[in-house]
Amino acid sequence: MSVKTLADWLDYQQRTHPRAIELGLDRVREVWRRLGAPTPAPVVITVGGTNGKGSTVAFLEAMLAATGRRVGCYTSPHLLRYNERIRVAGADADDASLIDAFVRIEAARGADSTKPVPLTYFEFGTLAALWIFAQSGLDAVVLEVGLGGRLDAVNIVDADAAIVVTVDLDHQDWLGNDVDVIGREKAGIFRKDRPAVVGMRAPPRGLLDEAARIGAHVALAGRDFRVSPQIDSWRWDCDDESLLLPQPDLAAPCQIDNAAAAIMALHALRDRIGRDAAAIARGVREARVPARLQRLHKNDAGELVIDVGHNPQAARVLAQWLAAHPPRGRNLAVFGALADKDVAGIVAPLLPHISHWYLCGLDAESPRGLSATQLRERMPPAKSDAHASVEVALDTAAQHAGADDRLLAFGSFFVAAPALEWARRAGYG
Repeated sequence: MSVKTLADWLDYQQRTHPRAIELGLDRVREVWRRLGAPTPAPVVITVGGTNGKGSTVAFLEAMLAATGRRVGCYTSPHLLRYNERIRVAGADADDASLIDAFVRIEAARGADSTKPVPLTYFEFGTLAALWIFAQSGLDAVVLEVGLGGRLDAVNIVDADAAIVVTVDLDHQDWLGNDVDVIGREKAGIFRKDRPAVVGMRAPPRGLLDEAARIGAHVALAGRDFRVSPQIDSWRWDCDDESLLLPQPDLAAPCQIDNAAAAIMALHALRDRIGRDAAAIARGVREARVPARLQRLHKNDAGELVIDVGHNPQAARVLAQWLAAHPPRGRNLAVFGALADKDVAGIVAPLLPHISHWYLCGLDAESPRGLSATQLRERMPPAKSDAHASVEVALDTAAQHAGADDRLLAFGSFFVAAPALEWARRAGYG
């Protein structure tokens, strides 16, 4: 096979496996073994959960980098470029490094043999990240779970500490319709006798039961570590340490909880990585992640907020933020969703805060995307109109918006990515 460019490789990976998602570790572990299974870094932290994974990874990356360490991060999905998924010392992986990794993975899976090991698009990317990290002389690596936990490809690595940020209903086709069952799946990233940070104060019983069965050392929010608001700051406490910290730049009210879970993981690893209160404070302040309540502005228009929130739990957080930060005018929502999402559950907490809905089709963006008409059929009664794409919906919403109105684009990574491009073209910054 003559595959040369990164785009060629990504197209090939999407076509080479009959299913987009196939959970399980046997196939990906076998290919990793054939690659020599090199350790990606001396310290590995894995982050799972329904929501908050990307932000928690960003906090860990910023805190560790503030100590002068070289850090690798693997996240998904990407917004604008595939390279965003793999970061080495603060920089996205370049095309050449990705192509080299894919060539090696293709050889290791026996692509030219009669029985090659089948890999999904996500599994190719996970192996590429681990390979690139192992060649990069890193001090620490942070891995974000793609789906679930126990059977997700990143779980071939035994993390030195693992975090489950939140547990709620999402991806029910794969994980089940019960938070206890989902919690057990997510707890699968924990390891015996290693730190297991739980970012929820009241997690599902299934999560805690599975952590106990594994024999992990659980650190539970509200019990083993705590947060308390201060004037223009907040305090993080556990039994033997207390930190006064700045407000994070990330806007959502849940971000302090995400930062707190990240700090607990580092605290649990303090014998290996030391303690640096100043670095933690700097990391809290400097962590950035796009399209998480990202606020953009331009001189002649109201605010534009872009958020990837795509399940009921994320929508409740978004509604909480909207209630605390009302615009002078109206909230106008540009909303799109994938077919496997609970549209009614996402929309319900936001209905009191949105004056008009500009529904956008995602069927051209993803085979899983709902058309605007299909989305409207799933919507509860609300003032809305339908548009073929995110860009058209944003154009229309912007035409109808006054200077005091806020535009809100959310519902999927497939909404956030074109919304960021639209904002750039429209002069938001």
